[in-house]
Amino acid sequence: MTAVEARGITKRYGATTALDDAGIALTGGETHALVGRNGAGKSTLVSILTGLQRADAGTVTFDGEPAPPLADRDAWRRRVACVYQKSTIIPTLTVGENLFLNRQRTRRGLIDWRGLRRNATELLDRYGVRIDPGTVAGDLTVEQSQLVEIARALSFGARFIILDEPTARLDAAAIDRLFERMRDLRGSGVTFLFISHHLQEVYEVCQTVTVFRDARTVLTAPVAELPHDDLVRAMTGDAAAGLMSREGSTAREAAVLRVDGLTRAGTYEDVSLTVRAGEMVGLVGSGSSGKNALAQTIAGLHKADAGTITVGGTAPKPGSVPAALAAGIGYLPQDRHREGLVPLLSVAENATMTVGRLGPAGMTLPARRREAAVAMIDRYEIRTSGPDQPVNGLSGGNAQKVVLARALASDPKALVLVSPTAGVDVRSKESLLNAVADAAAAGTAVLIVSDELDDVRGCDRVLVMFHGRIVREEARGWNDTELVAAVEGVQS
Repeated sequence: MTAVEARGITKRYGATTALDDAGIALTGGETHALVGRNGAGKSTLVSILTGLQRADAGTVTFDGEPAPPLADRDAWRRRVACVYQKSTIIPTLTVGENLFLNRQRTRRGLIDWRGLRRNATELLDRYGVRIDPGTVAGDLTVEQSQLVEIARALSFGARFIILDEPTARLDAAAIDRLFERMRDLRGSGVTFLFISHHLQEVYEVCQTVTVFRDARTVLTAPVAELPHDDLVRAMTGDAAAGLMSREGSTAREAAVLRVDGLTRAGTYEDVSLTVRAGEMVGLVGSGSSGKNALAQTIAGLHKADAGTITVGGTAPKPGSVPAALAAGIGYLPQDRHREGLVPLLSVAENATMTVGRLGPAGMTLPARRREAAVAMIDRYEIRTSGPDQPVNGLSGGNAQKVVLARALASDPKALVLVSPTAGVDVRSKESLLNAVADAAAAGTAVLIVSDELDDVRGCDRVLVMFHGRIVREEARGWNDTELVAAVEGVQS
């Protein structure tokens, strides 16, 4: 039985056609993948399926019944819940308040805070989320925020749940827990629309896949009958290209980035590593390994309790982002939405923030900024209407390219990247990683910190962190199974 169907959906924004007679049909109790490059129309379809906007043409039905009026938000929530790629958690509220926002029970006209905390605890326990409901949401990690959003979506009781890149910033263990819970819920009749750029996840957890390309539906097929290359070809319109093909670094250059005995209580301990000029080093580990905190310390966001960081022989002031930048460290943060971009500023303003040579006496001349931005747009293939477009109007892949362009704009000696391809499509992933490889070829020392093995596949060496320590080093050509086993703490 068809649980959800969108048929003949067309949506235009001025001269731009976001969806062109597109559609999708989901069978009750299945996990149905929706994939496609950024800009293919996936987000527009989600906004229509959740009642956030109306299609110009076409119909949406739930269990054969027409979708409710857009103004009836309660009716939509009873039919569909969505966990978006960009967090909708309100950082100034507690976890419990976020879970039951606008649904708080009252006693004698006042919010029952004790009852809210009790209900929040029960909800989090039900879905295996070990977070105190009294925690301020702004203090949560990316992984914790994602898990809270998933619990909140499930709590509405809808039988159709959309997951938009739910695993983009989760470690392997958290992803396994999510998938197991999805299988349990599917067994009880819940229908999932699963949106992901990680195609291996589609094959792991989905039964059917629909591909959008250029605003249209180009393929719907059972996952078990669709070869991986055919799926990529449907997404891109041509054969799959290899990600970040490059020759390994063989020159024994001097160490550019050196970390010696770095320790931060409760996070990482006695970490030492070097990255040479032109070398690419990967750093992998679970969410609790300390790898992201280590990258943030190198970039000046945290101050270590002990140890040193040097860049080209210079030790920047610990815990100082300006000092790290002045020493020659370029940084791409894990969460581009919260840490990487100023959404209301233009592409040009965001991309040139680290450039200090755009005018005399420290001033920034608009003409020079625009000229620099146009060069970046061309070099990194950023799809935008122009340098003056606000970055909040870009697709995920193009927004990430802006963050990378800014990190490279100051010609850094060392480049530190955290989850550089999280939430971007196949083609954008290839473009981003090739830009990183080009920077290494020009002599930049590159450290890639990621949970995604494809991000580090082109690296000269890969380091594994476990419980705050580097426990393994693998040369280029490593084995996936052995590396994942090390990440999970399994001795091979």
